[in-house]
Amino acid sequence: MLRWLLFIVFLSGLTGPASMLRADPLVLTPFGDQIGLSPHVSYLAEGDEERSLQAIMTLPDRDWAANTEDDVNLGYRDHAYWFRLTLENPQLVELHKILEIAYPVLDSVEIYRIDDGAVGQSWTLGDKQPFNARPIRHRNFLVPLDLPPQSETRLYLRVETASSVQLPMTLWSRDAFFVAEQPHLLLEGLYYGVVLVMILYNLFVFVVVRERSFLYYVGYISAMPLFLASLHGMAFQYLWPESTWWNDHAILFFLNLTVFFGGIFAMRFLTVLPHTHPKLAWTTVTVVIASGVFALVSLAVPYRLMILPSIVLAASGCAGMVLLGSIRWYEKDPAARYFGIAWFFMLFGGVVLALNKFTLLPQNVFTENATQVGSGLGVILLSIALADRINKEKKRAFDAQERLYHEERKVRLAQEKSLAVQQEANALLEQRVQERTQDLEDLNRRLQELSETDNLTGLKNRGFFDRSFRSACVRAYRFGQPLALLVIDIDHFKRFNDRYGHLVGDDCLQMVAQCIRRFVTRPEDLAARYGGEEFVVLLPETPANGAEQVAERIREAIAGTDFRISNEVLNVTVSIGLCCVVPEHVEATKLIFHAADEALYDAKGRGRNRVTVCDSRFSTPVHSL
Repeated sequence: MLRWLLFIVFLSGLTGPASMLRADPLVLTPFGDQIGLSPHVSYLAEGDEERSLQAIMTLPDRDWAANTEDDVNLGYRDHAYWFRLTLENPQLVELHKILEIAYPVLDSVEIYRIDDGAVGQSWTLGDKQPFNARPIRHRNFLVPLDLPPQSETRLYLRVETASSVQLPMTLWSRDAFFVAEQPHLLLEGLYYGVVLVMILYNLFVFVVVRERSFLYYVGYISAMPLFLASLHGMAFQYLWPESTWWNDHAILFFLNLTVFFGGIFAMRFLTVLPHTHPKLAWTTVTVVIASGVFALVSLAVPYRLMILPSIVLAASGCAGMVLLGSIRWYEKDPAARYFGIAWFFMLFGGVVLALNKFTLLPQNVFTENATQVGSGLGVILLSIALADRINKEKKRAFDAQERLYHEERKVRLAQEKSLAVQQEANALLEQRVQERTQDLEDLNRRLQELSETDNLTGLKNRGFFDRSFRSACVRAYRFGQPLALLVIDIDHFKRFNDRYGHLVGDDCLQMVAQCIRRFVTRPEDLAARYGGEEFVVLLPETPANGAEQVAERIREAIAGTDFRISNEVLNVTVSIGLCCVVPEHVEATKLIFHAADEALYDAKGRGRNRVTVCDSRFSTPVHSL
């Protein structure tokens, strides 16, 4: 008996660790539009000697390590790594997928497809290859995969790079990928559009006023987006798709150039000069010289030798800029407050990116775009700082005008000439201030629109509804017009949320919002998310029978919409309370809402999935549909 126990323990010791180290295959379904592949990936280090695919395929499972993190991020390595994953298609139809590797700075990625133990297709990707050689021309690495019905496909990937070994892999359905790509391209276009406008604007200011601070600022806000475009693959796709050598060096070149121009701009803008702040000035000059040298050296020295020093220098430079801004802020320099906050955002984005590359932070949308978001905020704040500086120059110009005015009695002719020049300068400065003010007003309008919208559903939020409701009530009272209010609540939503989870609950809220939006079409009508699973619809100048028709259409549309959860199809229903009255006073909003809410509770008490209407005297509901 003891021998059998020892034998079982021995077998479990042999098989247990291997099974723990093996990553599970990915079983595909027709509904998997976007699947992260990191939990299904195993990897091993190639070592000092290069191995062939046949040698890798013969290795036992115990030699492979399963990826246990949310993403594949091994940091900076001196040798190549092999990765493998298995895709199973148990369906009776062929699945057409796209494999995305969302890290465009990998030097070499070799992908081999194995079907039934035989080597099939293979792809050679990486930023060492011309961009047009990719199977799908995209800034990230994309590979089309056609998976036959009831088949198993294994992929082997060999990755060798001087950058951080990161492999964020996603398996997309083709339609879902191109749909998800549109908002990303929109945000990219918005970011680079804002930066381009800032470059042209400040370049124009430099040409007009000949102040070199604007020229250095143009250099900085030109180098920063070029660095980000190189890092995210946008520059390789659109600017130099055939120049692999330049693409390999552009990231470090523009990173160091950003620190170079940023340091010079900071010294001039904050007046940190050797005769005013000797220690700060010479420290900044040292960082500027080092970044300039690094920029030139990066064109000749391999990427793997320059990346770590460049990241350290860039992080030190950003921290130094924050320190400069803080010191000058403490010394009562008005422009320094914008400067310090702007560089804080840039430092934060740079630190997040650096920690991600050193595997201290996971790779996700936030860490990959932190530098871009931080730099965008920094560019806007520094532009505000420059506008503030223009205002100070305008004030100094007015002071000069006063001094010239006091000299008028002595030198009339000289005063007239100086006044003409001064008026021209004032007009030009005023025009610039107005243009900048208009830009800020446009930005404030966009921010206000965002603050009035519910992020999840795209409908207006409760604050906007409350203001609009009060205005509509005053207008209906003044002109004696009917005002209809629908209060909509999703039936059994808490039970639905507890069973399927908050993410599915969010999808349900979005589906209901889309159905509501289809029937709220007039410019004066308003649909809003009131809170949780509750929605409201405001219909000015709408009689009771018209409001009932709208409510019933909304209810029928939602009840008739199939809501899919994996392989399960659900029908979501709503209860609607309706109140339609001609307000008897301007402060009738609470009474109207209370009446509609009471009608809603009556609808739920009568079995849900119905519309209940209250009478015009704000009493209990009079009938239901």
